[in-house]
Amino acid sequence: MKPRNPPLQSLRLLDQVRERIRYLHYSLSTEKTYLYWVRFYVRWHGRNGTMTHPRDMGAKQVEAFLTMLATERKVSASTHNQALSALLFLYREVLEEDLPWLTDINRPNQVRRIPSVLTKDEVAGLLAMMGGVTALLARLLYGTGMRLMEGMRLRVKDVDFDRHVIIVREAKGNKDRVVMLPRSLAPALRQQMMAARKLWQADRQAQRAGVQVPDALEVKYPRLGQTWGWCWMFPSPTLSVDPRSGIERRHHLFEERLQRALKRAVPLAGIVKPVSVHTLRHSFATHLLQSGTDIRTVQELLGHSDVSTTMIYTHVLKVAAGGTASPLDALAV
Repeated sequence: MKPRNPPLQSLRLLDQVRERIRYLHYSLSTEKTYLYWVRFYVRWHGRNGTMTHPRDMGAKQVEAFLTMLATERKVSASTHNQALSALLFLYREVLEEDLPWLTDINRPNQVRRIPSVLTKDEVAGLLAMMGGVTALLARLLYGTGMRLMEGMRLRVKDVDFDRHVIIVREAKGNKDRVVMLPRSLAPALRQQMMAARKLWQADRQAQRAGVQVPDALEVKYPRLGQTWGWCWMFPSPTLSVDPRSGIERRHHLFEERLQRALKRAVPLAGIVKPVSVHTLRHSFATHLLQSGTDIRTVQELLGHSDVSTTMIYTHVLKVAAGGTASPLDALAV
């Protein structure tokens, strides 16, 4: 039997959603997403001027909202599932109404797409069109297979130059894993660490708040965020206010900075394929498999819980590697 959550202290619905999310240690991005969908759900049903509390709504209203998203907004399957997850969280975790109809709502099937993968020459050309810290980040993500936010949230203590490994903390599924540290990147990463240390020293001299650390550790060790080892490898050059605590502190670089830099570099490199930061991760996995790396090893490096997720890259290789010849090539024309 699932243990009960503690009673909510907040009175307003959105504050209750926020309180429960933070109690369960969900990410800030999940908090923003769930709040958006709960607000949208309530306002859509109150569009005629009569606002109704979700507690007084049920399966009919949820299904009507999801149908509207699919037929009028024409949202993707992933967005549809995201909205449904937010509403399930609202009813189960916040309103604590584990109603039978909650499990009867069907989720749309997501089409599994073949990932966009760059060739090694395309990766080299793309990286050549980038510069500064964003180029270093792009090289790091391609060289390790890390996700975008895993690279952004990298801390000084988790880069081991002696063993040439990087520890990825609290990755997807709240799991840790170890990836290789590319030897060719070590000098540039050392320089980046020195630049980060200058910002850390300036913050300490100015007696600013330390960087954000996991909630439980911050309570037990209040000064932990001020130590050098917990500093971000890629700190932001400016300070910002933590949206949860209201404390002004130094955040890591914002992900949009790398996304924009990569978007500018793609046409400069003459690449016409769809490319995002995640394409670097796809290319990392594909190139490892091309070089003969065991698929279980690639699975561990990527942090996939199921090898079937990693198997998608073998589908790209089967055709791209020329293992299956077209019948046209056998014709004598």
